[in-house]
Amino acid sequence: MRNTNDAIIRWSEESKPSLGGISFYVIFLLSITSYSFIFNNSAILGNNEFLGIVVSCTIAFLMGLADDAYNTRPFFKFFVQVLCSFILIISGIYIRIFPWEWVNYLFTVFWIVGMMNSLNMLDNMDAITTSVSISILLTALLVIFLDHGFTSNINVLLLLGVTGALLGFLYYNWHPSKLFMGDTGSQFLGVFLAGMGILYFWNSYDSSGNLVQSKQFFVSILTFIIPICDTTTVVINRLSRKQSPFIGGKDHTTHHLSYLGFSDRQVSLVFIALSLLSMIFAVFIVYYIKDWGYIHISIFGVYFLLIFGFLFYVSKKTRPA
Repeated sequence: MRNTNDAIIRWSEESKPSLGGISFYVIFLLSITSYSFIFNNSAILGNNEFLGIVVSCTIAFLMGLADDAYNTRPFFKFFVQVLCSFILIISGIYIRIFPWEWVNYLFTVFWIVGMMNSLNMLDNMDAITTSVSISILLTALLVIFLDHGFTSNINVLLLLGVTGALLGFLYYNWHPSKLFMGDTGSQFLGVFLAGMGILYFWNSYDSSGNLVQSKQFFVSILTFIIPICDTTTVVINRLSRKQSPFIGGKDHTTHHLSYLGFSDRQVSLVFIALSLLSMIFAVFIVYYIKDWGYIHISIFGVYFLLIFGFLFYVSKKTRPA
């Protein structure tokens, strides 16, 4: 059982079952099984990227399950996260925005490890990680749908299955929640969303068949705007206080909005609204901006900075009640 001597700081003072992550992974496996019934099995066995997603998500799930049960050491978690990154890279899933492959590999490891930790850190208040993850998955599904690849894409069933699992879990995770997803859920979602983000945001071609690095950069950071802003804010604030950014604490952007006077439900609604607005912008960039230029970089750069600046400002101006 979990080591009860380790201090774990949680927003909720009640102990609740962390079963959400198990349901995510079970439905993930059922989605794979469904694909094998509907389509040819050779499409799965011969697709290295698909196998990379399955293997890395399985390893992340098992590591999260072990952490929920035994509170594993940080170095072990980091090692497994890097291992998941290597598996995706070997399978062909890595970010291609730099002219040097080794830099692409390093940035991919940074992206995947960072997102696995970001989703874990963001799971600090009811419904936040669940709703943000749903927004990211819906963005990927919209990108595939507008690209007319909904019936032929091997990952569609996985995206639909995990989205359905999260929507069902959201009912029990909404404040006051009855269930938590635990590290089992956040680690699984972290590598799954990071991998799908590489496939459909970092490396996706726009409607004109072009791959513009700055354009794909903004599509990616807008889609993942909440975990990026929250983690960056927490890391900056903790380092400025000479604290480790890897310890638990009630100093996330979600907490500071609560200190500002928002209820837990209102905080969730604020983050849902920001996620959906960013989702609309990301899809608009991919399929409705033909001639990407400096004006678009300026507009969406200002939007990102406004969101980050607002959350960072709130974190500096509020303190626990």
